[in-house]
Amino acid sequence: MTQVALLQPPAPARLIDEDRVRWLIESVRGNRFLPQPDSTDAFVGDGDFRAIGAEFLGYFIRLGGLREDSRVLDIGCGIGRMAVPLTQYLDPQTSRYDGIDPVEGGIGWCQRTITPAYPKFSFQRLDIAHELYNPNGKISGKTLRLPFPDRHFDFVIMTSVVTHLPPAEVLVYLAEVRRVLAPGGRLFMTAFVVDQIAAANEHGRRDPRLAFRRYGESPCWFVPNQPPLAAVGFEDGFLYKALERAGLSLALKSLGHWRGTGAGHHQDFIVAKRRGNGR
Repeated sequence: MTQVALLQPPAPARLIDEDRVRWLIESVRGNRFLPQPDSTDAFVGDGDFRAIGAEFLGYFIRLGGLREDSRVLDIGCGIGRMAVPLTQYLDPQTSRYDGIDPVEGGIGWCQRTITPAYPKFSFQRLDIAHELYNPNGKISGKTLRLPFPDRHFDFVIMTSVVTHLPPAEVLVYLAEVRRVLAPGGRLFMTAFVVDQIAAANEHGRRDPRLAFRRYGESPCWFVPNQPPLAAVGFEDGFLYKALERAGLSLALKSLGHWRGTGAGHHQDFIVAKRRGNGR
């Protein structure tokens, strides 16, 4: 069973039509007419592109409180895995979606394939330096400024982003998320939270690809024999303190099964809410 700590209800509190959500997820899974990149493209990643996107759409609605009229920012949108299912949920009249990523190939595919069919979905490449994904980038992650005005979005997505960032850049990203979120807006983020169970592999069932070890006094945990930013775990408490420092309140955490415990999803989920009404 998934371990979910619900600290605040989805805002504004509302009833979720579970039958509709289930129907929507199955509809996305089975719709062969939706845009889908070539499965041989290495940028697509592991797993079924459409099925994983549909699964996350359910998480955004049920756990994140995503609404049909939301203005959405997808940081690290890649090749549109989250964007494609959102085309079937977000209201084409009242919503808005913006996706950003440093990898030109993924952004180009989204611009050519998704935007012509769904004009409210916009994608832009942000030339952020990253030693694995964009080593020659001109924008340092330590000085990142998102190209959007203050309080512009209701919902920000960061799936598999902080799992590839050093701690100093995590703090910058979260501060920018808070800046661009409207009052009451929400962040949905995935992570690897290295708690006592994960660190000790107490159940002996931790994902063998994620044999994290801590080096020095950093809050980061890395996988031996892999590039440091290939997978980054953070010590228990670091991300929660980083959210607080950025002006975001933890609303929900749901720990994933990568640590060898029962859960319905792999990575850890964190939902946070923007605090305050000022800048």
